[in-house]
Amino acid sequence: MASPTVHITGLAAASALGDTPAAHLAAINAGHSALRPLAHFPDAPLTTSPFQNLPAGWITDRKTWFRGRRYGAASNAAVHAARLAVSDAGWTPAQTASAWIFAGSSRANVGELLGAWPARRPISKFRASNSMHSEVAAAVSIELGIRGPWQMLANGCSASLDALGLAWMALRSGATQRALVLGVELPLCPVLLEGFTDTGLLATPPHLNDPFHPQTSGFFPGEAVAALALEVTPNLTGPEILWYGANSDAYDSIALPPDGSALAQLLAQAQTAITEPIVALCPHANGTPSNRLAESAALTTAFPTSPLSTHHLKPFTGHSLGASGALEVALLATAMRQNQLPPNLPNTHTPSPHFQAPAHPIPIAPGSVILKIAIGMGGHNAVLALRHSKPA
Repeated sequence: MASPTVHITGLAAASALGDTPAAHLAAINAGHSALRPLAHFPDAPLTTSPFQNLPAGWITDRKTWFRGRRYGAASNAAVHAARLAVSDAGWTPAQTASAWIFAGSSRANVGELLGAWPARRPISKFRASNSMHSEVAAAVSIELGIRGPWQMLANGCSASLDALGLAWMALRSGATQRALVLGVELPLCPVLLEGFTDTGLLATPPHLNDPFHPQTSGFFPGEAVAALALEVTPNLTGPEILWYGANSDAYDSIALPPDGSALAQLLAQAQTAITEPIVALCPHANGTPSNRLAESAALTTAFPTSPLSTHHLKPFTGHSLGASGALEVALLATAMRQNQLPPNLPNTHTPSPHFQAPAHPIPIAPGSVILKIAIGMGGHNAVLALRHSKPA
């Protein structure tokens, strides 16, 4: 018996670029980047810090997304996004209650532990160390009345793409008919930024916003939250999750192997498993020198002759770490709903003989597949395949 098709039926997203998926896509299509020096953002606690000139993505509507009656800021953002995605999918209360939850974040509510979110209500039971991450998924379950199991992943920058992959596996197995996937990250805490600086991961002047440029120096951090509702109910239309795979480099805790061999193998597996035409890819492309070497080598190895269309989204939003996979899939799915793929930000894609970098939205034909890549610190690679199907 054929495995069921997994559709993305509900979407929600917020970053510095917008507070809805449609607002994100409109900004991207207009060629607008959300990155600004941190000193330019209102209420930012970093305006007088060594990071005040670092371009970053700061969610400005902090009351709507971060404040709540008893949870941490990341948990409150996830709850708000979850409600929007469930509404977009049109789930009934009974359908919502039966869903499974998969959430991804590399740091979750660690901001409260570091004193970055002083508005949190001081309830001692939520200060327990094991709630820093798991509270995100638990809060969504509690506030939306979801009684299916929840899982919380902290796989670094691939966390929410892996959450999508595990949800896809659960749906395909028949274990559940619906899953809610979440990604959230609030990395703009001084202590976290200092850690990224110490490991050489943050962008340095002149702050080149071109992830594959030979002089790229690091990533631009960005806050983000995204939620996606997934279903296997028959006769659905819209973007589909077609395939997911993951592996590890077994190489280093921070650096990536320059030849990108494990990622190349994973991409080869995707090509073997997928019979539909792979027409485009959205790379991880976080802007670190290590990523530039490893990912560009892997892509060249896996696609030596195919002129794939390449779509970078981090130059628009910044790098939202563990939330980036869910955020970027949400934006790709939003574009697919409009029968298109998003453009690249002008002057942010180093020319390559193997990959095209469209400066304008391009049409996507039904059945076409785009690959989304995520790479987590410690050498974890994830690839998710999205297939376009026309709306009914």
